[in-house]
Amino acid sequence: MSIQLRDMLEEASKNDTLPGVIAYNRIDGPGSSLDLPEFQQSLWSMPQMPADIEADQAMKWTRRLPRTIGITIDTGTKIEAHSFDSDLIAVQSMDYGTEVRGKSGAVPPTKENWLLKILDSFGLTGVKFVLRNLRSGTLSSGLGGSATAATGVCVLANELAGRPFSHAQLIPMASRMEQYSGVSLTGAQEQSNVIYGGVVDYIWFPWGIPGQPGTGYGESIRTELIRPEDYRELERRMAIFHTGRIHLSTDTNSVWMDALMTPEGYKLHAGKLEVAYLFREGLRLRRWEQIFDSIQAYREIRTTLCPEYMSGAEEISALAGVRKCASFPLGAGGGGGVLVYCADPESLQALRFDIQDTYMEIPFRIRSSGHQLINLPCYE
Repeated sequence: MSIQLRDMLEEASKNDTLPGVIAYNRIDGPGSSLDLPEFQQSLWSMPQMPADIEADQAMKWTRRLPRTIGITIDTGTKIEAHSFDSDLIAVQSMDYGTEVRGKSGAVPPTKENWLLKILDSFGLTGVKFVLRNLRSGTLSSGLGGSATAATGVCVLANELAGRPFSHAQLIPMASRMEQYSGVSLTGAQEQSNVIYGGVVDYIWFPWGIPGQPGTGYGESIRTELIRPEDYRELERRMAIFHTGRIHLSTDTNSVWMDALMTPEGYKLHAGKLEVAYLFREGLRLRRWEQIFDSIQAYREIRTTLCPEYMSGAEEISALAGVRKCASFPLGAGGGGGVLVYCADPESLQALRFDIQDTYMEIPFRIRSSGHQLINLPCYE
């Protein structure tokens, strides 16, 4: 099947109505590697599920299940569809200064073609996707940028193809395209964040939810922990700073995976489940000190398993500690972005003053939606 978009997009360009998508990033926290397939599968066991899974707001029956809490923020990537040669497809990154192109139906699955392969999978032709970061200085910041881009491309391609896939199906598509192309080690949380948005607890089911046929990889039970009208409470207690130093996140992820195969490492990884649950409940119940404790505990587990996780973030961590703030390198710690959390907003403000001349702050606001459609749908 081939879907020719050239003429439609030329007309849209004349009318200044080019279709596009804005895909938003996320802040992760305790539980942030538990969405990786290896961790989902090895740490998961069949739970005793209640008849009404939402009857207990604390969801204590999920306490020993892998989970990730995603916090959607207003940094991310804008993706716009432009007219292109009728038998070709292309992807251009304005921030990285790259463009890849290929003949529709004949794109090899190489690392360089990872986003182009998504377009090809939908049968699109005569189109170029142009990607641009919403904010300078946020490349490689541990905010899930590559997953954001992949999921945004999936969403836009799906819209242009007439929505053949559901949102739940786009999550594993984006995840597997990124993983199997060798772009990064990824799970399903960042992709889910782009689809659903908000401050959400994702409880992972690596083979689908028991008793629910049709569910599979990338499936989660999702709970909104903080409603939009209360986002400001959390924003006042969080900040993101960039250390100016980056290293490969795959290096730390691979060390954690290797540790998973040893009895000592497995025990440490299994300890993340309880810490992630405490983080969830701290957010849901506004227990600000409990959030602080869970971030500290989770960082200690990750650092014990892989000291390189803190590479470049040691100084900012020490300065944060003086102000009774908890620091947490975002993602796998490779991108240089560090989340700083403090139960007392005034202490966080004092830390800002301390380090404003040394570290770049990445300002953000929390968003209730993970993506935004532009000039879509193109056809009813």
